[in-house]
Amino acid sequence: MRNKLIQFCKETPNFMCGIAGYFNLKHPCPPDHRQLERMIYQLRHRGPDGYGFYCDEQVGLAHARLSIVDLEGGWQPIHNEDKTLWVIFNGEIFNHPELRKELEERGHHFATHSDTEVIVHLYEEKGERCVDDFNGQFAFALFDKKRNSLFFARDRLGIRPLYYCYHGEKLFFASEIKAIFAADPTIPRVLNPRAIQEVFTFWAPIAEETAFENVFQLEAGCFAKLQPDSRLQVTQYWDVPFQTDTARFESEEACAEQYRELLLDAVRLRLRADVPVGAYLSGGLDSSTITSLVRNYTSNPLKTFSVGFADKVYDERKEQAEVVRYLGTDHHEIICSYQTIADNFPEVIRHTEVPILRTAPTPLFLLSGLVRRNGYKVVLTGEGADELLGGYDLFKESKIRAFINKVPDSQLRPLLLKKLYPYLALSPTKSAEYARKFFNTDALLSDPFYGHRPRWHISGQNHLFFTDDFRNVAGAAGEERLLKKMAPMLAGLDVFSRAQAVETKILLSNYLLSSQGDRMGMAHSVEGRFPFLDHRVVEFSCTIPVAWRMKALNEKNILKKAMANLLPASILQRKKQPYMAPDILSFFGASRPDYLAYYLSESLLAEAGVFKPQAVSKLMAKCTKVARQGFRENMAFVGILSVQILFDSFIKNFNADTPAALENIKVMV
Repeated sequence: MRNKLIQFCKETPNFMCGIAGYFNLKHPCPPDHRQLERMIYQLRHRGPDGYGFYCDEQVGLAHARLSIVDLEGGWQPIHNEDKTLWVIFNGEIFNHPELRKELEERGHHFATHSDTEVIVHLYEEKGERCVDDFNGQFAFALFDKKRNSLFFARDRLGIRPLYYCYHGEKLFFASEIKAIFAADPTIPRVLNPRAIQEVFTFWAPIAEETAFENVFQLEAGCFAKLQPDSRLQVTQYWDVPFQTDTARFESEEACAEQYRELLLDAVRLRLRADVPVGAYLSGGLDSSTITSLVRNYTSNPLKTFSVGFADKVYDERKEQAEVVRYLGTDHHEIICSYQTIADNFPEVIRHTEVPILRTAPTPLFLLSGLVRRNGYKVVLTGEGADELLGGYDLFKESKIRAFINKVPDSQLRPLLLKKLYPYLALSPTKSAEYARKFFNTDALLSDPFYGHRPRWHISGQNHLFFTDDFRNVAGAAGEERLLKKMAPMLAGLDVFSRAQAVETKILLSNYLLSSQGDRMGMAHSVEGRFPFLDHRVVEFSCTIPVAWRMKALNEKNILKKAMANLLPASILQRKKQPYMAPDILSFFGASRPDYLAYYLSESLLAEAGVFKPQAVSKLMAKCTKVARQGFRENMAFVGILSVQILFDSFIKNFNADTPAALENIKVMV
């Protein structure tokens, strides 16, 4: 059977950047183009610019393209000179011009200007260690015909997703789980109790787990190899290098200057594209920093995009407007009401493919739609600074709790807890005595998860909504597995750095960059780029002395010094207000969405088997009576609703149909 490269005609309907495929584990089989078409159709939101396929007896590869670099020549799959290597790729290799030059000097010949082609040639040079040279955000699958093997890789921080599933005599893989389920109707679709319980404790699944049984993700900073008659061999090639032996800088100012120059280079790299690049602007320090660097150090035309809220508790339009005036950007905004959040929430869950405990991804889903309507495909955004530079109140909380712990009888030290969470209407710090109990200031400092205990305690209380059968199947919470996974990374770290490490490994990779990042942008064919997560910036951040990351209780001290002359003092001095959106208020306002009666009905709750119908009914009654609830109730309601939507969308009523339009293809031999 001859190999084929199949490419959709450009006049096909809009589709987006994702990959999908299969690998035969036992015996060579005839190519199954229709199976690939079903898979790639599920990723149509990720790539509106075309589709490519490669098939032979061993492997099937499919790609939906969002063209950003080499608009005419970058069709995938891409091969090397003798067509023994084939790759499908989701993401960007930002340093591809430099790598290309080096490879050409070594005798490699390029047929395109695409960054994707760099992968096959660098793989020829370095094999699996090619990933060490990439500065980018990526997930790719490379078929090596000579070795009859498949090679997967995912970027260091997990910005781009990659999932896989064993079924029958094949391994299926894709950028999203829905594509795997579409491959074969006999693939079991079952909720994963372990992962759901982890979401209801840690806010995200741990490690390779997903919301579905026997579907796994390749973890951030990992590559994997697969050959017939074998299992996937996963290797971690990089991890966030938090350390105790930090670099010695002449001064904080010298450290800040070095940090700014490195961040600026990361910004410049991420402006590389053959299409215009915009920026998200929240009004906070992180996004304002990225916007300011673009404005002051590049010639890139700057268009910015923001979310505003009708509810003033969550609204930051005043701060956004101040940055826009200061930098003179061409600004666009979208205003979210309770109703718009409720109306779009089910669609958001169909994109996240995992339960969530807050509605925060929904406004970002709407924001990416605004970006796309303005003709943009790429935006820079500020994720990563809080985790790596000590920006969250969680880190401030850890520092204060440890400070109190050293003098447990002090009457004055607990008063510092009042400095935490001033933006919460029902803050646990209103009473110093209650705050001391809530934050468990007597906990052991040696606890590897010391910084996260209060959060996990409050979110874990919602396990009471689980049915007894579900809890029995889920088993004990995943803390033991998490400790086993993170023990080497946490060994020898101080309390503050341990909190940063846990936040980076769980929340950043498996929630912020996934449910709030890739999924919300790609839902509208918009690629987010993250200068703070350039691996060089991350590695530098980990060498900053802990006392400088948060100086006293001044969060992101080094970043503020780095941007001292580039942003208004009001933005630099503004207290951290994390991005949030209204939760229960969005569903129990003036108009309750009709779908609540279905998703939270006793019959569907019983069919899903995750939550006790009576307990959910009591929560609904409570929310109906008073819509402004506390932290625990908000998490419980959003989490329960998202699980029910997930069950209905992916298990009870999953639709894998492919329209006839996909038959309109062009075959290139």
